[in-house]
Amino acid sequence: MPQDHRIGLVFATMIEAGPFIQGLSLTGTMEKPFEVYENDRISLIISGIGKANASMACTYLITARTPSLICNLGAAGATTDRYRLGQCLHVHKIIEPDRPGLITGKPHEHQTVMLDGFETAVLATQDRPVITGVERDMIAPAADLVDMEAASIAQVCRRMAVPCYIFKFISDTPGTAQIVSIVDTITRLGGAFYQFFHDRVQGLLHEAAGL
Repeated sequence: MPQDHRIGLVFATMIEAGPFIQGLSLTGTMEKPFEVYENDRISLIISGIGKANASMACTYLITARTPSLICNLGAAGATTDRYRLGQCLHVHKIIEPDRPGLITGKPHEHQTVMLDGFETAVLATQDRPVITGVERDMIAPAADLVDMEAASIAQVCRRMAVPCYIFKFISDTPGTAQIVSIVDTITRLGGAFYQFFHDRVQGLLHEAAGL
């Protein structure tokens, strides 16, 4: 597939995407089947929550805009108290605890493309939200973070031969595990995550995309 020299950004929700739309001066170009915001170098799509939504949105973005690369950005929960709220991490491996292999019984795994100079983490993606301490304890031996979209995005990118980069910021830990506080934290810390992207990630992605 011929590729445009642009970056594709995939977010699950407007709460996460809002600071990027404003900071990058993106303009809405489409509302359906997905909301898309763009400038001459970046196309941002809002998928909705969950694996199916993420897969459809990522596929749509790649086929409609042919970006040189995809970057999935957004919030993730921490499985232990090792991380602090707002901490930004570069995901180097994704597992799917709710999708075991038919023969091995082990969770499917996905690798992502990496940039140098960032703290890295393993991410678990599943459709059921991981909120309670007990749920986090079950995943903690295998993954540092949890979300509901990244594995599908990585899988689409691999199948369509588009490099996939993933960065997440911590929206909740075992000690802050309530839906209301998670949304509150995403709203409060989303601007700092955009600044991290602007200062440390965006230039490297531009280089990778040939911009």
